Amino acid sequence: MNSSPSKRPGGRSAQVQLQVRQALEELVTELGRERVTVPLVAERAGVSASSIYRRWGDLSGLLADTALQRLDPDRPLRDTGSLAGDLQAWAEEFSAHLCQPCHRSLLKAAAALDTEEDSDCLMRRRQEAGTLVDRARQRGESPPSADQVIDHLIAPIVFRLIFGGPGSSPPPPARLVAELLRVHPA
Repeated sequence: MNSSPSKRPGGRSAQVQLQVRQALEELVTELGRERVTVPLVAERAGVSASSIYRRWGDLSGLLADTALQRLDPDRPLRDTGSLAGDLQAWAEEFSAHLCQPCHRSLLKAAAALDTEEDSDCLMRRRQEAGTLVDRARQRGESPPSADQVIDHLIAPIVFRLIFGGPGSSPPPPARLVAELLRVHPA
């Protein structure tokens, strides 16, 4: 009988990623996002800073990934049977996730860091919007483009969360979806 060692679920890489994200969240909570650095996160997580740079590129990448890591890009997107329902369910999930204080803080920190390229967050949301738009087309609907969905649905949520004061909240997803579909009827 050939017995090979069993692999741990998630393995070492997943464990390190979890430790790094946890360290980042703790440090942002304790020090505020403006005082957090990659070396501080590495020290708290018990890993080398080079491991963080290799995986996330820089602090901006780590902040954005941590803020959105629970929004798994491979998760199934809810299929409600209509574009309006799908968009509303998606926007509600996104908004609820980012309204959590730590995620909101991490999003603000990631947005404050200069970057030359589209963020992973934007690329993932565009991909998800594309999935919802394609699904609507397959049902015979005439949806707006994925970029129009981002501009009219996701952008107002993110803008309000980044630039709004402590008591501000994002616009209601149902209203944003209704406005989007009025401008770009399906």
